Parts: sequence; C-alpha cells; structure tokens
Amino acid sequence: MLINRRGKYMKSVKIKLDNIESVKKFVNILTHFDCDFDLVSNRYVIDAKSIMGIFSIDLKDSIQLDIHEEEPMITTILDNLKEYLVSK
Repeated sequence: MLINRRGKYMKSVKIKLDNIESVKKFVNILTHFDCDFDLVSNRYVIDAKSIMGIFSIDLKDSIQLDIHEEEPMITTILDNLKEYLVSK
C-alpha cells in the first residue's frame, strides 16, 4: 500500500477491459464507490469513472488502475472487480 501525493492511501493493480460491454460494466461498478480511481496508460492518466476517458486510451493491453482509498474498502473494491484483474 502506497501513500499518494495527496496524502491518501493508494493501491495499484493491473486490469484488462476487453470490449464495450466490459467497459460499461466496469464503470458502473466504480460509480458505486465514493473514492477516486485513475487509469494509467503509458503517460496518460484518466478518471476511471469516465467512459469517454477510457475509450480515449489504448485498451489492447492491460492497464494500471490506481485506487485512492484505505483498507478495508480496497478489499471490497477488488472483490467487485475480480473479473477484470490481471495476474502479475
């Protein structure tokens, strides 16, 4: 667990979004949580709750999801996102 520049806890995981339906479902899951999520693709960082933002990055490879939240909520979030998580 890292502390980001805003003084909050942050967890980074790799995810894979395969198609339009998976992006819509992914964003819908994130909107249920009152915390910040960023997607990092190369040098771009976008709001992971933004469908338009997600479609502006290259989705052919896995991307990094930064979750700005504290435990135990991160565990709950990861449980909800398990179908998108990529093993290291």
